[in-house]
Amino acid sequence: MGNELKIKMYALTLDCKDPYELAKFYAVMLKWEIAFHDEEYACIGAPETNQGAYPGITFQRNPEYKPPVWPEEPETQQQMAHLDFAVNDLEKAVQYAVNCGATIASEQFSDHWKVMFDPSGHPFCLCQMKSIFESPHFALL
Repeated sequence: MGNELKIKMYALTLDCKDPYELAKFYAVMLKWEIAFHDEEYACIGAPETNQGAYPGITFQRNPEYKPPVWPEEPETQQQMAHLDFAVNDLEKAVQYAVNCGATIASEQFSDHWKVMFDPSGHPFCLCQMKSIFESPHFALL
């Protein structure tokens, strides 16, 4: 048992030019806490948890970072990943995200989710998922 390999998700990492500024945006929007930050990295996590107790979001400084073009266009910077957030009220969540500093993507493809951009240009989706919030298995409320 002592030599058993263990792998657990620690964080999803986003490149950006200013880790602390982007961490502040997500911390406010998600009502999470900034676990640590310095010139190169910042990390946020769910409130009242020790760092690493739940996966967090880490922001890594990349002075050459270029935001992706979305929707994708040939020969442009492509998105590598995006975050999805479950919301119980899509309209209110969109307005809240905008108030936090997000922008709404000009092109949308569904009435059930809204594509947004964080202040560094990473796309993320707010997804109408009331049933997720009513589930006893959804931990990060």
